[in-house]
Amino acid sequence: MRDPTSPATPDLLATIVAATRLAVTERQRRYPTAEMTSRARSATPGGARFLAALTASGRVNVIAECKRRSPSRGVLRPDYRPDLIAAAYEANGAAAVSVLTEPTFFDGSLDHLRMVRAAIELPLLRKDFIVTSYQLAEAAAAGADAVLLIVAALEDAELGALLDEAKSLGLGVLVEVHDEAELRRAVRAGATIIGVNNRNLRTLAVDVSASRCLVAEMPPGTVAVAESGLRTSADLVELGAAGYQAFLIGETLLTTSGPGEALGRLIDGARPATGETGRPLSGVEAGGS
Repeated sequence: MRDPTSPATPDLLATIVAATRLAVTERQRRYPTAEMTSRARSATPGGARFLAALTASGRVNVIAECKRRSPSRGVLRPDYRPDLIAAAYEANGAAAVSVLTEPTFFDGSLDHLRMVRAAIELPLLRKDFIVTSYQLAEAAAAGADAVLLIVAALEDAELGALLDEAKSLGLGVLVEVHDEAELRRAVRAGATIIGVNNRNLRTLAVDVSASRCLVAEMPPGTVAVAESGLRTSADLVELGAAGYQAFLIGETLLTTSGPGEALGRLIDGARPATGETGRPLSGVEAGGS
């Protein structure tokens, strides 16, 4: 059997990034950079609102995801309506909503982000494979409050430049890592919100131990977000106690008949104690370390 981590295994991340660069070039022909930048500068992204949502005390802070398809599981929801899904998330306690906009491998679209923006008030994260400043402008113009930057998809200079550009537009930035080397690169670049993706984007293998191991290596003051492979309320309680302030969850919710209700149950089950507001408490707020 072929070792899934061997060089002979196709690198899915590299394939997606290459496709993304081609798609961005095409979009730039239709909507020139100057036009998109002007739209972005007239927008008012809520980067501060996104940060506040991820660090709110007295609740379990879940970034609930909207995506139609994934490379690992195929089509998740044939009847995909991101606006309705997002509204259900908002009604069931989501702190923020992530919208997949990558078209080739996830069936995403910036129109999905616009639909969700029109439907809800929560902070929105554009989740995509962002490799150019043009995509940051697209995100702001379409109504995003924050963007995802994947360390594994970027060189150090690109990561630093995109972080700075995103902040100049008012966008929050969730910087995604998978191992210690990527975490060190994220910290050097100045990332303050760091997500640990338990899914290896090159092989699609999922190992929640990535979140368990890396949280102890994050500098003081870092906002830690656990991503992928989170399926139960117990996962959230454990990782909240370990130091995570927020959790990004998608497939666990989208593969159910009612994603919003599934989110509500997940949050309710992760509530080890209740404050005066009645909102769920994270493991940290409930007395975890």
